[in-house]
Amino acid sequence: MRKLIESTFMTIDGVVSGADKWSTPYWDEEYSAYARELLFAADALLLGRKTYEGFAASWPSLESVEGDYAVRMNTLPKHVASRTLTDTTWNATVIKGDVAEEVAWLKRQPGQNLLKFGTGELDRTLLEHRLVDEYHLWVTPVVAGSGDRLLDGIDTTHLKLARTTTFASGVIVLTYTPGAPQ
Repeated sequence: MRKLIESTFMTIDGVVSGADKWSTPYWDEEYSAYARELLFAADALLLGRKTYEGFAASWPSLESVEGDYAVRMNTLPKHVASRTLTDTTWNATVIKGDVAEEVAWLKRQPGQNLLKFGTGELDRTLLEHRLVDEYHLWVTPVVAGSGDRLLDGIDTTHLKLARTTTFASGVIVLTYTPGAPQ
């Protein structure tokens, strides 16, 4: 059975919106190596509509700059959760019907991990149905002050710290799994 891995960038005050503005100064070799490890351990991506549209607009043009990482991003199959998207252009399939059921089915298929980027309504569905196996929260040493916060409005949910990864830049990746601490 495959694992569903959530990879999310956030500030120390929990803001997830605008990561392209505040996270880029921290993209270094350690950061890239960790991101590469996550991507190459997956054989498909799970994305919400907004993340899909943003990625589809930028990643195809990055192959000459980002090399095999961009090639991997561009060639992996993508599963997109959306009620409004009908056509895809970037190696993607729109999830039709019940998203939780479809993601559960995808997890039962043989293969590597499913990797999910972005935050939003899809996260709420995945959390409510206990479909995420690992959360990789990239905490960047930035205070945004305002913006969309990670899982804002979710009922109390306990997670267990599985490991921490600290980069020289000050970024800390907190990896959590479902379940209460012991």
